[in-house]
Amino acid sequence: MSIIKDLISPYRGMPKEIYIIFISRIVNAIGCFVMPLMTIIMTDKIGLSNENAGFFLSLNSMVYPVASIIGGKLADTYGRKKLIIIFGTLGALLYTYCGFIEPSMQLIYVILAASTIMYVAGPAHDSLIADLTTPENRARAYSLSYLGWNIGFAVGPIFGGFLYRRYLPIVFIGDAITALMAIGLIYFFVNETIDRTKNEITDESRKLERREEGSIISVLLKRPILVYFSIIALGYEFSYSQWNFLMPLHSIKNFGEMGAQYFGWMASFNGLVVILFTPILTKLTRKTRSIRSMVHGILLYAAGFGMLGLISKLPFFFISCFVFTLGEVLLTISVMPFIVNHTPSSHRGRMSAVLTTITGTGYAVGPMAMGKILNFTSIEDAWIFIGVLTSITAVMMLGLEKYEGHLDATK
Repeated sequence: MSIIKDLISPYRGMPKEIYIIFISRIVNAIGCFVMPLMTIIMTDKIGLSNENAGFFLSLNSMVYPVASIIGGKLADTYGRKKLIIIFGTLGALLYTYCGFIEPSMQLIYVILAASTIMYVAGPAHDSLIADLTTPENRARAYSLSYLGWNIGFAVGPIFGGFLYRRYLPIVFIGDAITALMAIGLIYFFVNETIDRTKNEITDESRKLERREEGSIISVLLKRPILVYFSIIALGYEFSYSQWNFLMPLHSIKNFGEMGAQYFGWMASFNGLVVILFTPILTKLTRKTRSIRSMVHGILLYAAGFGMLGLISKLPFFFISCFVFTLGEVLLTISVMPFIVNHTPSSHRGRMSAVLTTITGTGYAVGPMAMGKILNFTSIEDAWIFIGVLTSITAVMMLGLEKYEGHLDATK
């Protein structure tokens, strides 16, 4: 019991709304069936080639920038809660419609439309947590939200893999129902927070969060470290995109008709590792600078993904998943606090949108680029390339850490 109390101790004493968001994330993730199976649906059910499947996955990510920037502006202007409810509901209704469509190109287009609509609400989710927290508890709040998602995600893909093989329409309808349940929790138990951004921040240690007038471009010009960070992040986002593209293709290549089910197990294992190790890593890194945690996380990506280029038997897929998931945890609990702590409260929605747009470019082009690379090389060599690329990214992030230290020294 003392161990359990020690692990949950970082999450005590936060605003009650943070705990509601935590529960909402669990509910939503339990029904997250569609996107983890997207590659397999396109190649197995619809019959697309690997290259064409990679194109549509990249297209799905490419629409994110426009949707996110629109959502960021709307979140800073009209409110966070409104966007989550309106666009989340519209996306869920489109997923419901997917349950009545036969596997076809039309199905792909409706899925893309649903995900685009849901992307609009993304900056509102990030801003909601930022508004409810301070630098002292912000990393823990984002950590708890991430933990909630993965508690649900630990079981969701297992159900998704089972339903995929037997009842494909329920994959879409079930995803929609849990999304609506999660939105309901926000609707009834979380108040709008945009008015909080109008309060003046007097704490000198939070001066970078004080409201500012002007465009998002003018704010970024005053904070070039955020621009440098987002450019460097392109590398590790490119690598992480292969978790949903190259990994299932590799699994199907190695394990045939069991490949989809094994990948579902890997996705659930990914969630289980997050559940067990997010509290541990949150506690261990409590006094570590966010950017140093990011360096460690990227190195774990390099090791976890790169190893599959050398050994690709089933147990090593799970070892790889364990290693890169530790990196995922470190990056997730560090990136948003780093961004928010450098962002004026008046621009949180837009900053979240713009920076995730830049970093998301790596994730967006990853499947499409890898689909073309696979025309000339093997999956194993592709993993080695990913390992090298991510190692270079870690070195660049280490350089950014030194730059941040120089900025702090000259204040």
